[in-house]
Amino acid sequence: MALALCAIGFLGFLVWGHHMFVSGMNPYSGLAFSVLTLSIGVPSAIKTFNWLGTLWGGKIHFDSPMLFAIGFVSFFVTGGLSGIFLAQPALDTMLHATYYVVGHFHLVMGVASVFGIFAATYYWFPKMFGRMMNEPLAKLHFWLTFVGVYCIFMPMHFVGVVGGIRRYADSTGAAYLAALQPLHLFMTIAAFITATAQLLFFYNFFWSLKAGDPASANPWNATTLEWITTSPPPFDNFSGQYPTVYRGPYEYSVPGAKQDFLRQNLSPEEIARESEASPNAR
Repeated sequence: MALALCAIGFLGFLVWGHHMFVSGMNPYSGLAFSVLTLSIGVPSAIKTFNWLGTLWGGKIHFDSPMLFAIGFVSFFVTGGLSGIFLAQPALDTMLHATYYVVGHFHLVMGVASVFGIFAATYYWFPKMFGRMMNEPLAKLHFWLTFVGVYCIFMPMHFVGVVGGIRRYADSTGAAYLAALQPLHLFMTIAAFITATAQLLFFYNFFWSLKAGDPASANPWNATTLEWITTSPPPFDNFSGQYPTVYRGPYEYSVPGAKQDFLRQNLSPEEIARESEASPNAR
């Protein structure tokens, strides 16, 4: 994963020419930038299959942070797949000035990033502030936003494929553009609904700061060290009782363990005592 991230960062400095396929650049330059752009798909696929492999066979808890994390993967994959077509100079010449580019870019670079921010906010909120955000409200926020985003940006791909030009204030001047007006209306309504749904997040955030349920030290059953201290943590994080690390940070579904996860600070002796005391030990 680390090498894949580094590869994407490095290749990202070399692909700028794919924005200029329609500028009349030398075809050999276009070929080079096309190959470089397509090559980003390799480390991106490594990341994607790593995420999916992590989820595969797991006992997934569909809490709000996980929903937004899965939503991020969905948008990343959908937007990334549509970008493959834009990496071809012949296709990009036809699609470059259309809504296809708008739909692709906002899915993979815009909304996917925002979903990562939402996932982190819902996940870390209890540790930062000692209170839980309202979970039903958070899930409503997710579904309205997730469905709304696809209702906004997926139709843009279809509009772009049939030649719907972006940056036009009035699409009624040409017959084929006027026929696309119902889709524009649909996307506009979806955009207003999706934007309004974000008020749920802000209300949930600020209301939970004062009135949210008190958070336990580890509300998500996480294994890493920050979840063994109180929520919010004291000034020096561990009140002078610094933990001892016995294992890696992602020990889940361990045979013989009392719970489905093992925290990093549990010693083998503590695990053995817990397992002996558990009537359901595997």
